[in-house]
Amino acid sequence: MYVKSNLKTLLDEKSISIRELERRIGKLFPDDKSQHVKFETLRRLYNDDTKQYHRETIAKVCVALNISIDDLLILIRE
Repeated sequence: MYVKSNLKTLLDEKSISIRELERRIGKLFPDDKSQHVKFETLRRLYNDDTKQYHRETIAKVCVALNISIDDLLILIRE
């Protein structure tokens, strides 16, 4: 059993680049510079190459894309 990121599918469906998502998050949370979500973090999430999911990052991605956590992260049962 493992958790899989669905960010690639979501961004591709919405025709949004990783860079655009980074910009959207920055605009939505301009006063939160210490917790800025970096491009590299989003790229790893996009490529499902993340070993740990930070709650702040997941929350900001969900808000920026207007999605739920269930849309972003999928539990794979094997």
